[in-house]
Amino acid sequence: MTTLSITARGQVTFRKKVLQHLGIKPGEKIELDLLPDGRGVIRAARPGGTIDDFIGLLAGKTNKVATIEELNEAAAEGWAGKRGSAKK
Repeated sequence: MTTLSITARGQVTFRKKVLQHLGIKPGEKIELDLLPDGRGVIRAARPGGTIDDFIGLLAGKTNKVATIEELNEAAAEGWAGKRGSAKK
C-alpha cells in the first residue's frame, strides 16, 4: 500500500510509481469515485470519444481502399475474436 501526505491546502502529490501504475503522464487527469463507506477509487481518466472524433483518424495513412464486403468481413472476424489475414 502507498501512503500519501496531504498538504495544508488539501493537495496530494502522487509518487512516480503510482502514476506509472495508473498510466498517467504529467498534464493528464484522474477520476475519483467516492464510495459511501469513506473509500475512493482512483483511475486514469480516459476521454470518451465520439464517432466524429474517430472519423478521419486514419485519413491519409494508406492508399488501400476497402470494399464494403471487406469491411463487413473484418468487422465479423473482429466481433468473433478472430484475427484476419494480412492481405496486401
